[in-house]
Amino acid sequence: MQYQLITTFEELETVCSMAQRQGAVALDTEFVRTRTLTPHLGLIQLYDGQQLVLIDPLAIDNMQPFVALLENEAVVKVLHSCSEDLETFLTAFDTVPKPIFDTQFAASILGKGPTLGYAKLVEMLCDVVLDKGESRTDWLARPLREAQLSYAANDVLYLLPCYHILAEEIQEVGKAHWVYEEMALLAAKKRAQLPDDFAYLAIKNNWRLNQEQLTVLQALAAWRLHTARQKDMALNFVFKEGHLFEAAQRLIDSKSGLSRINGVNHQSIRRYGDTIIGLISEAREKFAQTPEKLRLPTVLRLIDIPKYKKHLAELKTISEQIAESNNVSSDVIASKKQLNQLLKWYWFQVDETRVQGLKPDVLSTWREALFMPYVSQLLGDAPNS
Repeated sequence: MQYQLITTFEELETVCSMAQRQGAVALDTEFVRTRTLTPHLGLIQLYDGQQLVLIDPLAIDNMQPFVALLENEAVVKVLHSCSEDLETFLTAFDTVPKPIFDTQFAASILGKGPTLGYAKLVEMLCDVVLDKGESRTDWLARPLREAQLSYAANDVLYLLPCYHILAEEIQEVGKAHWVYEEMALLAAKKRAQLPDDFAYLAIKNNWRLNQEQLTVLQALAAWRLHTARQKDMALNFVFKEGHLFEAAQRLIDSKSGLSRINGVNHQSIRRYGDTIIGLISEAREKFAQTPEKLRLPTVLRLIDIPKYKKHLAELKTISEQIAESNNVSSDVIASKKQLNQLLKWYWFQVDETRVQGLKPDVLSTWREALFMPYVSQLLGDAPNS
């Protein structure tokens, strides 16, 4: 099928008006995120069974017809491994598609592979081998070559046929709602923002720090995240995580001290050195003036909790039992990361899930009914969220 390149509002309006009348549309995005915190949208691919179009968001000032299509709940949005696409839509349009049928997740439920790539799925279901030659394209550059556009078009041309096959199979086993609820949960997690003051929770080795050092790390990590969001810079292009940790660990009190951190970018010190030293000084003063019982608690690791290994093993057994009774892989039911997320939510005073206003994955959407009776028996009543 020949694709059409959409570069005007009028063309976009016509395309989206036609797509609104279909039951499902296949979508994909091409974006660039090298030095930025957020993905920058370069191209949108859409196929609704009647029209195959490549929408150029750099050429169109008003993308409202497409936003309306994304939010039309009567039209299923078909994507494959949609995590980064959701971030891209949120950044570009402050919205996400709904409802979403993710072909990778559907394929995993049906036992076709845990994290099946799009090309492999197309080969498996459509007996077509796709060319991957243009995957490293700079999608913000113009003009895009014919080979690049054809590559992009193929990403949705075969996605819709894959959807029809998977949707029929998953309907037969009564698990279509798993797909839609899983993607709604993913969208909610993408919308959730880690508050600046809790950015230190994501810093590697934070558990090694005492309360004073952690108070400093909290201030530095909050500043770095705020700066990254404000300037749309990747976190490590503001200041590298390892260097931030070392500054907090050593309680560095001068720019010359910062410059002695191994591998530090001296341009970053020239730009942010005074700010960082000021933040360290303020955080130490804050720590000294804070009563001991109100100080930031040190970070716990699950592995340091004596009952962790036993409870994790029990949760894995529960997960395997649920998987067997539902005739799916245990990877679909819960990963080790998701089980750890649950234990942190129960046991820790502060955890990333809670501070974002979320519940653990295994106590959300379709998994909740499967897990909750076992979890209540093993861990007790849910903690205040």
